[in-house]
Amino acid sequence: MKDFLISARRVRRGDFIAEPGPSRYLEVPAGEIPNPTHAVPRKQFVDAVLDDAQGSATDDDCSGDIAVFVHGFNTSVEELIDRHRQFRAALAEAGFDGALLSFDWPSADVAINYLEDRIDAKLSAFRLVSDGIALLVRRQFLDCDFRLHVIAHSMGAFVVREAFDDADDRPGIAATNWTVSQICFVGADVSSASLSARDARSRSLYRHCTRLTNYQNPYDRILKLSNVKRAGVAPRAGRRGLPDNAPQKGVNVNCAEHFAANYPGDNGHSWYFTDKTFVKDLVTTLTGGLDRSVVAERRFDTLGDLHLT
Repeated sequence: MKDFLISARRVRRGDFIAEPGPSRYLEVPAGEIPNPTHAVPRKQFVDAVLDDAQGSATDDDCSGDIAVFVHGFNTSVEELIDRHRQFRAALAEAGFDGALLSFDWPSADVAINYLEDRIDAKLSAFRLVSDGIALLVRRQFLDCDFRLHVIAHSMGAFVVREAFDDADDRPGIAATNWTVSQICFVGADVSSASLSARDARSRSLYRHCTRLTNYQNPYDRILKLSNVKRAGVAPRAGRRGLPDNAPQKGVNVNCAEHFAANYPGDNGHSWYFTDKTFVKDLVTTLTGGLDRSVVAERRFDTLGDLHLT
């Protein structure tokens, strides 16, 4: 089985580096580390992803689910492909029968590069829509009926927010009535306030999705460090949660209870992707068959807030 990646990294001496570059479409053979030799023509890549999206279906109706994963900061190519493969296996075990595609923006592999990563994230963000989401949406208009989702971890949520905002300023994309089904933020390294109904930075994000689910963990120590690096301002959505005035499309799921019971001593930032309860909740969200209030892995507290059990 091959792994699907869109790389926005520059190539130097035959290797990907942590600097922005042109988009490349990669089909990575099992067990191998992504490198530029895995690049394939765009049409071949899209056809392969669509074929994988059908899962176990035997017909040719070009339907199914595609989940686009956007990683966070401090992530090397090697770390991304490991997480991609672990996450793909966890999704499949939880019943997700579609395709997983990762968008690899040029993050470095050292935590001290946080601010530089944020700059590179912003520079690469527009490629997520123009060279990824828009490419797949065009096939929806032509001959396919599949659901497209976006899952973003950590600073990947910043990439997604900036990508959607930028897309509405680009004539070719803005003129298209494009949308994704589910957007899921996991440990999101964006300010909680920026996800309010009144904040211009997220209007495009909410406009172009059916639902946005924010998975919050108040015990996330990595996002606490993010606050320190940003002079202690703007609490992050991955710790604080969605603001009270988020649009109706916004759903906040507090994971504190589940995390505290199962991961004592963990830094609280990356545990999600191999946790069976979280992944099951995520798959239920992606399939979209249930209302937010009746997902089995959740409970309401006395204030009406949702918690992962």
